[in-house]
Amino acid sequence: QLQLVESGGGLVQPGGSLRLSCAASGFTLGYYAIGWFRVAPGKEREGVSCFSYSEVTYYADSVKGRFSISRDNAKNTVYLQMNSLKPEDTAVYYCAAAPWDSEFRPLVPSFYDYWGQGTQVTVSS
Repeated sequence: QLQLVESGGGLVQPGGSLRLSCAASGFTLGYYAIGWFRVAPGKEREGVSCFSYSEVTYYADSVKGRFSISRDNAKNTVYLQMNSLKPEDTAVYYCAAAPWDSEFRPLVPSFYDYWGQGTQVTVSS
């Protein structure tokens, strides 16, 4: 059974850091594009970052320079390192896996078939 499990969320002060993990089971992450998305209260799902099929990384403008995505093939896990966190980063963060698609757009949720359950990130003093 294909499964994604996020972890690493929590409460952090503005300017702080968190590292989210997305562990896969039932499939090999390396064959999929892996994206991170977030849903803030009252807002639509937003694409945050993607580690694509060709190992190219993508970031939303709102997190560029602060967040970094990486993949550990041995652990079948993708990470999202989040630095210089702001209150507006508060959201539930989800990881998702997208099978290969010639029309793939890395930060568009509809291309992703498999989703984790989410982990809450709260940035507040």
